[in-house]
Amino acid sequence: MQQPFKRIRTDGFACYSIAFSPFYPNKSAVAGSANFGLVGNGRLSVLQDTPAGLVIEKGFDTQDGLYDLAWSECHENQIATASGDGSVKLWDVMLNDFPIRKWHEHQREVFSIDWSNTQKDLFCTSSWDGTIKIWTPDRPTSLTTIPAHSSCVYAALFSPSQPSIIASCSSDGTLKVWDTRSPLPSTSVPGGAQATNLATPQLTIPAHPNAEILSLDFNKYSPNLLATGSVDRTIRIHDVRMATPAPSPSTPHLQPNATIATLLGHEYAVRRVNWSPHHSNRLASASYDMTCRLWATDPAPTGTGMSQSFSSQGGVGGRMERVWDGHKEFVVGCSWSLYEEGVVASCSWDQEVHMWR
Repeated sequence: MQQPFKRIRTDGFACYSIAFSPFYPNKSAVAGSANFGLVGNGRLSVLQDTPAGLVIEKGFDTQDGLYDLAWSECHENQIATASGDGSVKLWDVMLNDFPIRKWHEHQREVFSIDWSNTQKDLFCTSSWDGTIKIWTPDRPTSLTTIPAHSSCVYAALFSPSQPSIIASCSSDGTLKVWDTRSPLPSTSVPGGAQATNLATPQLTIPAHPNAEILSLDFNKYSPNLLATGSVDRTIRIHDVRMATPAPSPSTPHLQPNATIATLLGHEYAVRRVNWSPHHSNRLASASYDMTCRLWATDPAPTGTGMSQSFSSQGGVGGRMERVWDGHKEFVVGCSWSLYEEGVVASCSWDQEVHMWR
């Protein structure tokens, strides 16, 4: 078994998500849940990378499990978390014990959270209640509610280059792209507030027909490319320029012509995909097969309509570069260091964070 470059335990809490700070090269944070997230408390752990190894600098306990987190893009000490009780909380790592903001509009588990790196005062959440919500730290209610899917929205992310674009994926097997510049009339939300609703996606791509999509990510250098990870054990790469908008709301599904590549190799569901911030053709993935894998991708040329399959042995257009098999349980989170090229952190239900090259 490979030995990790650095390792730390989050005793009592299965890790669900890890993210590096966009401000500090040696800081990261982990969202964790007791009892594998099925029942019990959660914990936000702030990690410090020291010459002696990883240390837990501070921990914040929550009444329900945490499924995801996002560092603020406008305040170096703030982190937002997504909770199993439907709440969203904002923490300041310089303060103790309690969140500085708390919202509770989602009706079911909040499964993902993402902070916009272009419009830095906004972040979005997605929930098992089928909605996406857009927030700003300064307001007590959400700014926008998107009734995105008819079932669980496992992930929603802002585009890295277009502040009004959000992509989402769901248990319905579709990848949707939304433009927040096209709102419908406001409707009421819990608490008597008003929120703008978006009802029609810009694009709907049947990315993994008949299979749940658990994760997605925008390519940082080619924002028209998105990767998705699914319970069908595949990673697929999609070029939204090859998709055609649906002619009407009654026919929302598109032909799968936007899928340009399929990466094969994981033995169980792919739980997380993450494009490298340093290279346009590097992708990391985490899976229930207890591995984290690194891929070199080279999709088919745009406009060819070709779909390539990349086997675990490599192949034309792409290859698997590394398999990290140091974990002993489901690997559900992975993240690239923003400052140190080639460093990846993975986190697992084995209550460990591994940081490796």
